[in-house]
Amino acid sequence: MNKDIRNISRERMHELWKAIAMLESAEECESFFTDLCTIAELDEMAKRLEVAKCVDAGMSYGDAAEKTGASTATISRVSKALERGAGGYIIALTRLEEANK
Repeated sequence: MNKDIRNISRERMHELWKAIAMLESAEECESFFTDLCTIAELDEMAKRLEVAKCVDAGMSYGDAAEKTGASTATISRVSKALERGAGGYIIALTRLEEANK
C-alpha cells in the first residue's frame, strides 16, 4: 500500500478501491465521483492528470503551469509521483493514450 495512505483504515481504503474498480464506464465514474467529491476536488484531480500529461510529454514546469493553471508545487508533486510514485499516473496515461488511438 502507498506509504502516504498507510494511516488510513486499510479496510476503508480497500472498499473504496473495490467500488471504483467495479465502475464500468466513464459515465458511471462521473456519477460516483460527482457524488463523492466536491467540485474543487474534482477540478484538482483533473488538473493533476493534465499536469501529468504535460510533464510526461517533457513540458517545462513553466509551460505546464501556464497551460494547466497549476502551481509549480503541484507540478513538482506530480512530477515526483511520475518518477518515484506507485505507478498510477503511468498506468492511467498509458491506457488513455491507447484508448485515444
